Amino acid sequence: MTAGSRDDGRAAAAIVRARRDAPYRLGIVLGSGLGPLADAVEDAVVIPYAELPGLPVSKVSAHAGALVAGWLEGVDVLVFSGRSHFYEAGDAAVMRNAIGMLSALGCEGVILTNAAGSLREEMGPGSLMMLDDHINFSGGNPLIGEASDARFVGMTTAYDLGWRAAFERLAETAGIPLSRGVYMWFSGPSFETPAEIRMARILGADAVGMSTVPEAILARFFDLRVVAFSNITNLGAGMTGAELSHQETKDMAPVGAKKLEKLIRRFLRDQAG
Repeated sequence: MTAGSRDDGRAAAAIVRARRDAPYRLGIVLGSGLGPLADAVEDAVVIPYAELPGLPVSKVSAHAGALVAGWLEGVDVLVFSGRSHFYEAGDAAVMRNAIGMLSALGCEGVILTNAAGSLREEMGPGSLMMLDDHINFSGGNPLIGEASDARFVGMTTAYDLGWRAAFERLAETAGIPLSRGVYMWFSGPSFETPAEIRMARILGADAVGMSTVPEAILARFFDLRVVAFSNITNLGAGMTGAELSHQETKDMAPVGAKKLEKLIRRFLRDQAG
């Protein structure tokens, strides 16, 4: 997608309004294993990304390619069932129109989710980690090429303090273990090496993955609140002696996804109240 093809989601927003006009509050970007959350949306209008100008169609298995607009736990939401990644075409801004569309439709913020590898042995497959911060190890940035001074986005509190506190309370009440930590973004698509995992741990990362950071930067650019979660599907390379695979990610993702779905639904109920 070239810079000239980006309109910050305004054309896509117009199509969504034509299909289902509502006071949308939140966007939710679903990572691997969270497809059932999209299926739970009521009064749903499903729009394939191919029908929304500027929204990229992911070619990753286990990632659907549709926007689900509807009602969930009393809140009008826009659910991205699947996302495109930097590694698919080398474009860090591949989700710019998608995130911009949320702003154009009046959303307050976005919930980002991903499947990730843990760097902490006690935070194994099936665990959940809420992001306190991130490290952009890939070096890519979705705002490269943005001409306005708005490109200088502050990231000191990229992940909303109030929403993080709310999710912590909900997790404690529900008895769902919820770790907190720093997510390091690698470009992918190859998995990290054991040496890179050792480096990441030294630099202060708690989990590694191939998404979310560009979307968080874009969300702050569009003045959206952000909260993000890693669904832990494996331990990092070299920590178990086993080779990593995308199949492992797909197999393990539903375990943590069920817990995360429960938390998101409880959060939405609170927002509706």
